[in-house]
Amino acid sequence: MKRFSVANGLRKVRNQGLGLSGRRKAGLPPGSLVHVGEQKTSHVVVHVMDYDEKQFEEHPDLPVSSCASFKEKPSTSWIDIVGLHEPGVIQQVGEAFGLHPLTQEDILNTQHRPKVEVYDEYVFVVIKMLMLAPENSDLQMEQVSIVIGKGFVLSLQEAPGDVFEGVRERLRSGKGRLRRSGPDYLAYALLDAIIDNYFVILEELGDKVAWLEDQVLADPRESIQHEIYLFKRELLALRKTVWPLREMTAVLQRAESDLLSPAIGVYLRDLYDHSVQVLDAVETFRDILSSLMDLYLSSISTRMNAIMKVLTMIATIFIPLTFIAGVYGMNFEFMPELRWKWAYPAVLLAMAVLTGGMLYYFRRKKWL
Repeated sequence: MKRFSVANGLRKVRNQGLGLSGRRKAGLPPGSLVHVGEQKTSHVVVHVMDYDEKQFEEHPDLPVSSCASFKEKPSTSWIDIVGLHEPGVIQQVGEAFGLHPLTQEDILNTQHRPKVEVYDEYVFVVIKMLMLAPENSDLQMEQVSIVIGKGFVLSLQEAPGDVFEGVRERLRSGKGRLRRSGPDYLAYALLDAIIDNYFVILEELGDKVAWLEDQVLADPRESIQHEIYLFKRELLALRKTVWPLREMTAVLQRAESDLLSPAIGVYLRDLYDHSVQVLDAVETFRDILSSLMDLYLSSISTRMNAIMKVLTMIATIFIPLTFIAGVYGMNFEFMPELRWKWAYPAVLLAMAVLTGGMLYYFRRKKWL
């Protein structure tokens, strides 16, 4: 079975903390632009898709200064920005699209929990994207910020590589309703791609839980207890990531904004249902791991009882044999059996009969 390194990936995420940039941010006024988190790419890349029902344009690598020109277009523009380590770039984008300084601050702070904020001119969404590294199956987590505006969607990621390729292919091919819909449906498609990928992660988690269960039943060694404990801690970290999803999707579903059309409501309800399923699955895995720990301790206790039972039966068998050997090992001169020719074979035979009788009794009692 492929081993899933959720522990390694989530441990890296958990240990990142706020780091030096978080300490630099302490004491600064609200809206100060300081990158909080790990730098995951060397330079910022801007990828733009501009489309409507009849036309489609793709610009894979544009300068940041050209993003503002897509704001006024009558078509829908998806501006995907990869790289959040340069506050100046985020400030430039924020000024071009009219983003509040607090929104720009939240984009640069990659330690945010998922949330939704509704402004007059745009809707701001923060969500965590989970992926499996192709080379070692480690779990990778990064923050994605999505801004829904009039005629545009901004997505801001920490590093190259995402789960949006399916959305891009649908836009290029013109299949489905993406090209016929507005920015709200595009934002829904991006959020749906992120949450759907959670189910891929959950399948891997399920395989890991099944493997641990098999190991506990087959060979409950001490290292399995350690793995269960670590995996349970990492699931707790994962739960902290997915727990706000339900609240986020519920707020987005109830949001009153002209940027979210009534037709998008049914899709947002589906998004909410998926987030609840993800959370339920994580909670189920946590309960199973707790049961596995109890099963492990029970298996160890049963195994120890079986060992003690065997040792007790061995001691019980040898106690009368030791008594007989001790009696005939005494150095008295007038012992009646010392001069008897068949005394030694008779004593051995008595010992053998006694041992056989005790073994028969144990088997009758189903102790063997």
